[in-house]
Amino acid sequence: MSLTELEDFFLAKGEKKFRAKQVYEWLWNKSLKNFDEMSNISLSTRNMLKDHFVINHIQVDLMQHSSDGTIKNAVKLFDHKVVESVLIPTSKRITACVSSQVGCSLDCNFCATARLKRMRNLNPDEIYDQVVAIKDEAETYFQRPLTNIVFMGMGEPLLNYANVIEAIDKITSPEGLGMAPKRITLSTVGIPKMIRKMADDGVKFNLAISLHSAINETRSRLMPINDSNPLEELAEALKYWYQKTKRKVTYEYVIWQNINDDERHAKALAKFCKIIPSKVNIIQYNPIDEGEFRQASQDAVDLYVKILEAEGIIAKVRKSRGQDIDAACGQLANKNEVAELTKV
Repeated sequence: MSLTELEDFFLAKGEKKFRAKQVYEWLWNKSLKNFDEMSNISLSTRNMLKDHFVINHIQVDLMQHSSDGTIKNAVKLFDHKVVESVLIPTSKRITACVSSQVGCSLDCNFCATARLKRMRNLNPDEIYDQVVAIKDEAETYFQRPLTNIVFMGMGEPLLNYANVIEAIDKITSPEGLGMAPKRITLSTVGIPKMIRKMADDGVKFNLAISLHSAINETRSRLMPINDSNPLEELAEALKYWYQKTKRKVTYEYVIWQNINDDERHAKALAKFCKIIPSKVNIIQYNPIDEGEFRQASQDAVDLYVKILEAEGIIAKVRKSRGQDIDAACGQLANKNEVAELTKV
């Protein structure tokens, strides 16, 4: 419920309007999980709240710790479905990687999450609570604050747009976590009409595109959504994004052996990067089975970096974290036991 809706509820019950703000602060700023702990609210009012409402908070059902410090959470939702979120620590930052859907409706062939059918969208509070859980873990296990949030977990954020935006609004609000929008990155396969909508809505967070090829034939093989949303349409949407926001985009790019590990693909990427100001994160591939996808050689990675840098494009090679607990990019697939509930 919004603050206004809570205020209306209290007034209808003959209570003072300010009670709504107290409850709202307990729910969001302090992330309280039950009414009994709302210490500045009378027992009779707390009982009245329990008669009318429930707080559907998440539960971290299983926590796994990687040898590199990464923590993966299996998050059980109120309806017993499960998603995964990840805490990624480095020397300079602690990042929360959160999910936006239970499963995923896209069929990216290299991603483990794509093998789970999409069960439903996450609600704003479920997204928010994933961040709160990782924030608490950062303070408990590392004695450091959460610094960044990436929507790179399970699901396609732009196919749950309204709920993701509402969650981000709460995360950045002083009434919520008060995080700066510039510390949040939304990663998408690139849905042109939704990128345009984000630009029109004036969002302040960062945009990352899961690209993986700047050649339609190859990208469609990797990501079937490219058939209905080809690179030409994505390029036009990105031009619109930059025209409206004046903010560069990050391209996430995995190089696979015998798929896109040649000079032709590297030059195509360099050309695509010139459409608007951008940078490239070359991401290490994390195998999900014994299939066709294999990490490219270091020579192929070096070739990409050389070609991109020669064109004045910033290219960083990102090493994956949390591989030993299946917490790295593309590996979130609910392999733990509690996830069996989602595979009906």
